[in-house]
Amino acid sequence: MATVAPYGSWKSLITSDLIVGGAVSYSDVVVVADYIYWIESRPAERGRRVLCRRAGVDGSIEQLTPDGFNVRTRVHEYGGASYLVEGNVVFFQNFADQLLYRHEIGSEPKAISSAGLFYGDFRFDRKRNQIVGIQEDHGISDIEAMNTIVTLNPAGPNADGGAVVVSGTDFVSDARISPDGTKMVWLQWNHPMMPWDAAELWLGDLDSDGRVHNQVQIAGGNGSSVFQPSWTPGGDLIYVDDKSDWWNFYRYRNGEFEHLAAQEAEFGRPAWVVGMSTYAIIDDHRLICAIMRQGTWSIGDLNLDTGQLTEVPTPFQDVASLSADGQIVGFVAGAPTMPTAVYRHDLATGETVAIAKGTGTPIDPSWLSAPTAISYPTSDGQIAHAFLYLPKNPDYVAPEGELPPLIVSSHGGPTSATGMTMNLSYQFWTSRGFAFLDVNYRGSTGYGRPYRDALQDTWGEYDVDDCVYGAQYLVGQGLVDGERLAVRGGSASGYLTLAALTFRDTFKAGCSLYGISDLEIMALETHKFESRYLDGLIAPYPEGIEIYRERSPLYHIEQLNTPLILFHGLEDKVVPPNQSELIYDALKAKGVPVAIVLYEGEQHGFRQAANIKRTLDGELYFYSRIFGFTPADAIEPVEIANLPAVA
Repeated sequence: MATVAPYGSWKSLITSDLIVGGAVSYSDVVVVADYIYWIESRPAERGRRVLCRRAGVDGSIEQLTPDGFNVRTRVHEYGGASYLVEGNVVFFQNFADQLLYRHEIGSEPKAISSAGLFYGDFRFDRKRNQIVGIQEDHGISDIEAMNTIVTLNPAGPNADGGAVVVSGTDFVSDARISPDGTKMVWLQWNHPMMPWDAAELWLGDLDSDGRVHNQVQIAGGNGSSVFQPSWTPGGDLIYVDDKSDWWNFYRYRNGEFEHLAAQEAEFGRPAWVVGMSTYAIIDDHRLICAIMRQGTWSIGDLNLDTGQLTEVPTPFQDVASLSADGQIVGFVAGAPTMPTAVYRHDLATGETVAIAKGTGTPIDPSWLSAPTAISYPTSDGQIAHAFLYLPKNPDYVAPEGELPPLIVSSHGGPTSATGMTMNLSYQFWTSRGFAFLDVNYRGSTGYGRPYRDALQDTWGEYDVDDCVYGAQYLVGQGLVDGERLAVRGGSASGYLTLAALTFRDTFKAGCSLYGISDLEIMALETHKFESRYLDGLIAPYPEGIEIYRERSPLYHIEQLNTPLILFHGLEDKVVPPNQSELIYDALKAKGVPVAIVLYEGEQHGFRQAANIKRTLDGELYFYSRIFGFTPADAIEPVEIANLPAVA
């Protein structure tokens, strides 16, 4: 029989220790012949990224990265595709020294590049026996590094960097050489645009040394953005473009363009990292792709001859990092009750098997709150979207008449999206008696370009409104307690949290993880990739300085009177830690209950198991003190200024 206990005080088997104990995330899947390669990010190893592979012959799995190496590039700061496989050799960027290494499997890695030069998004040019990829030169400055496409000698030493083949723009990515080695395409864009605003697709001829000639823009720009160009074996160019207001497939062949499988659906993602892959070409007639409709991903099979798209029934609702070779497809996928894993699919047999998944304890589905997709009215007569998770714990029920506290969360970016893959951090809350609303505010991807562009000039307004209106909608539905509403989020969503607490009066508590309190500091001090991002989201800087100050919580501290906890990494170069320290000092001085936790050795986002655990537990402790319940967990207290200590 279930125990009657107040919401928030329920004891849960989904503990912070369980979450970090087997926590592993997966990315960068590459299929080569009989092998599938991928990157594992391991919080238990202080966030180290490890290259692994599975042999198709016997199914054995091995870790390729030697101890002490971390396969992660800082290209565009967020990184992405950080390794290349060519035969029995792996080339990878090591995070600590940002050197490019040549690793002949079975031997020690050998550095083949110089300090101050970052590399990523590689391809191997077999015709000329050289590597092609992005080079980011930080010898100029940390803010305005120089980004170019270069060729590199795979044997090294590349002491002076690679031979530059594309330059003159602020950003480049996706250099892809045609199968016959005579042409190359790439993406480029300039400040103040981001890649999802106006990435341009360029095409050029290659000479015998791999230099580019006769380069010409063939797509993108002028209000559209190209994503993931790829060549078919026969030399057709496939790419994704959002000029129809949806990221759809296009083909370029013999100077002619064709829109393939026109859909009100997304086949691309915002390129926060380089080398993202939402589809894999099988042959000249077929590709396998990920499809996003209304915030949910599925798998599709596209016939390139007829343009017919067939959706493949699977249990997955999030799909990413597709790669294929021959009849074998590798990808990362998950679902609301299925943790994210690496999968191998055999097109010949139809067999799909998980080949890498976390080592944590499996969770009985009776503990898992399944999300419900909701849409609700928001400001200016528009509609916002979210996923709602209600409290669920088979061992407990709440006292009659009590409504649960609500945590409103949202993704960072802000140009990004939240999905429905099982997230044990969400279940951490619902299994303790919280309702959890995960918001895809206006500005999110997956709902067409007009929805994504709705945040242009309105950041700090529409996204805040959508979280506020979402909370009020659930209160109006009688589903949550209007006096126990919290808002939380990281990075851009950390800013949303601070703005919601400052400029609205709906929420009673907040949690900002590496969030922004002063937009001007963000514009002046962040890294190159985002240094002009706010021009579109807010206004050009410095011309729009007054708008920056109007929307910066730190300039309106007199309006911020809601209890707040902050978490930040001290090595964060995306959002400097002083963004949290300034807001903490200001609230402490004016007597508002406030707490801050700073982490040595953490960058933007928390990768270390101990810090992930401390953040979950600390946030729960904070809410227990503010909302007045006693958590079942034994938690190390967080020091909260301006709040009496527990007797």
